[in-house]
This record gives sequence, structure tokens and C-alpha cells, in this order.
Amino acid sequence: MAAEKTFSRINAGESMAFPGRCVAASNTCEQCTVNTPRLFSWGWFACAVYLSGCAMKAEIALLAKALNKSSHTAVLTGAGVSAESGVPTFRDTQTGLWANYRPEDLATPEAFARDPKMVWQWYEWRRQLLASVQPNPGHIALAQLQNIVPEFTLITQNVDGLHQQAGSRDVIEFHGNVTRTICSDPSCGGQWQSDDERQPPVCSVCGSYFRPDVVWFGESIPDSAMAASLTALATCDLFISIGTSSVVYPAAGMAQQAAANGATIAEINPTATPLSSDADIVIAGSSGLVLPALIKSFNYLNVSC
Repeated sequence: MAAEKTFSRINAGESMAFPGRCVAASNTCEQCTVNTPRLFSWGWFACAVYLSGCAMKAEIALLAKALNKSSHTAVLTGAGVSAESGVPTFRDTQTGLWANYRPEDLATPEAFARDPKMVWQWYEWRRQLLASVQPNPGHIALAQLQNIVPEFTLITQNVDGLHQQAGSRDVIEFHGNVTRTICSDPSCGGQWQSDDERQPPVCSVCGSYFRPDVVWFGESIPDSAMAASLTALATCDLFISIGTSSVVYPAAGMAQQAAANGATIAEINPTATPLSSDADIVIAGSSGLVLPALIKSFNYLNVSC
């Protein structure tokens, strides 16, 4: 990986020095807003970081510094980000009528060919779940991040459109978007009419069924999404993996591709993943807590005393 680890993981109650600027004396940590002891000495402060209650850790300060130096930041988000909004992850236990089905048995071209009505109804159920959720602070912070770095690329494995709802622009939807509907014949291009109540609706151009605009098991990533992602991985100098298990390929290989091109690799996830041991910066926390703290730490570095 490109960057040498500067801070190791710290234990609860351990003091750690962070780069900062002299501010008025107070018992409140300027970076994490938690009431903790603080000492000042010519532009540096020592903050006793208690990991059980403080959203700010040494790694967030380090990531803020990397972000401040970055000319192109690429971010990959996974199901964990949407889960904080109440969106069930793809492999969460099904409920109600779908309790006896595995998602892997429904999200395939073969399943759709075998029983298109059942697959369509499952996706309708998922759309109904999405209708009641909103972007969370992690989504909002990423939209803000896009406005404060020189170049920013957001790649998401999520299909819910919450990044766009939060204000993110030019999102690369690696696995598609469940709120869109397309003709199942890729050569057709017929447009779904919302007043067609058949399950699934039928294309008036070619007679094929309409289907959700998502990537099913066994299907390839759309060429446009793959090309845009590869371009970002080749040119970014900071890559941040957020809320993803780092086990589903090809997305799971993005960090290694970015690292091979010299990028610093950071991970934000509540639990360890296969990427954790290789990442330069590892922040064990939820995106909804870590990302707003990262924005605050980044802004802190850019505000004069």
C-alpha cells in the first residue's frame, strides 16, 4: 500500500496527539465534540480518546490529512451504508411471504425466466421498503465531500438511489438501480409505461418482460459502470471503502487495483473485513458517525486560528 501506517489502533482511555491549531481553552475536544481532557502546546493538542463514546479516533484525523492532500478521491460504498437508513442488506433474512426464499434464488436470470411474476413481486416488495427510508448522515456527508475535494468519484454497490437523494452527483451505480425498469431484451430499449399493471409488465415494442435495472447473479457489470470505475481506480490517489464486506467481486478487488496505482487505501466499517489487514487507514465505525466527523476534521485542518 502507498502510505505508511502512522497510527496504530488505540485502546479505550489511551491518549493520542492530533495535529491541530490552538483554540480557546475548553474541556470539549474540537474534533470530536466529546467532553474530554485536552492540553495545548504550540499548535498541537492531546485528546484522551475514549473509543466507547468518541466518534473521533486517531485514524479519522489521519484520513482527514490524506483527504486534505488528495487531488482525486474515489469512494466505494456497500450495503452497510444503506443499512444505517433501515434498508435491509441483500443477505438479511427474508420476512413474511419471502421467508422461505434466498435472495440468491430470486436475483438471477434463470429465476426470472422460470417465474417472472414471483421475481417481479419480490422486487416490488423491496421497492416498497425503500419508499419509507431516507438518506442518513453518511450519505449526506459523502455529498458534502464531493464539494470540498478537487476531484471526487463515488462508486456504489447499492441499488437504492439514496446517494442521489442525498445530493451526490454522477454516482457510478455498479450494480444498477432497483427503482428503474428496463426491457429484458438488451437490444430493444423499450420504455416501461407506469400504467401497465401486469406483473411483470410487457414491452410494447418487442413483447419481452420488463425487469428491474439491476445486475443479477451471473450477469456482467454494465460496461459504462465498469469503464468509469477503472478510470477512477487508475487516477485516484486516495481510495476509501465504506460499509462493504469486501468479499463480492469485482468490487472487492477495487482497493487492490487502486493501491497498485499508488493510492492510499482507507476502510470505514464497523467490523473487520478481508481488506482491513491491507488498508493503510482502518476506522472501525459506522459511516453515519465517522463521515460527519471526517468532514469536521477536514474543515478543522483548513481553518486558521
